[in-house]
Amino acid sequence: MKQQPNNPLHGVTLADLLERLVERYGWEELGNRIQIRCFTHDPSLKSSLKFLRKTPWARAKVERLYLRSVCYENRNVARKSRGEGGDEGQGDEG
Repeated sequence: MKQQPNNPLHGVTLADLLERLVERYGWEELGNRIQIRCFTHDPSLKSSLKFLRKTPWARAKVERLYLRSVCYENRNVARKSRGEGGDEGQGDEG
């Protein structure tokens, strides 16, 4: 298998990704953020996975939300644990 050190989705299954998003937002908010029927009308993990596997544009939207929320949240937690603030030096003071 090819190494992909710069791909944050490498090794993350679609099921894991969707479970994390549902855990974070819940189905209702997920349906508000990504307006696709499998999230807004009687949502379930099974039916959503089936739809997302067949529909590249919808899968891309879910992956983007995952990257914006879960992955970058983890990056910020890691920075804080190392003592890197990330907000210092921001702005036009000085």
